[in-house]
Amino acid sequence: MKKSILLAPVLIVAFGLRSFAQSEEKGWIKLSEKTVSYMAETDKVNMLGKKQNISTIKLKCIRGTVKLKKLRVKMSDGTEKEFSPKGTGVFTNGMSSFAFKLPGNDTKLKELEIDYDSAGNIIFTKRAKVEIWAKLRE
Repeated sequence: MKKSILLAPVLIVAFGLRSFAQSEEKGWIKLSEKTVSYMAETDKVNMLGKKQNISTIKLKCIRGTVKLKKLRVKMSDGTEKEFSPKGTGVFTNGMSSFAFKLPGNDTKLKELEIDYDSAGNIIFTKRAKVEIWAKLRE
């Protein structure tokens, strides 16, 4: 009984570190996590204190279902670009959006805005949660 009590936290930590290590190995870092409401909304990701030398961005749904509408970026040189999702833009728990390549080679990400909403029924489903992942420039 005592062994199983001690084994459970060890396994949780081991699998947590393993999943963290896998994402780091692929070169992706997590910028932020957002909860999506049931109505259309725009979220801004504060880049203050985060790594800004980013080449690519993607969103990953970790709970619920998300309908991505637009993603807007503003770079340090003033360049702005708006991305629309490929396909329907709907992704559910465990799915990721396609990666969006940011403009410029030496510019830094200054602002990030995401337009989306959560799909589902307020009574039966939880609000969606999304992680914003980025790949650093080489």
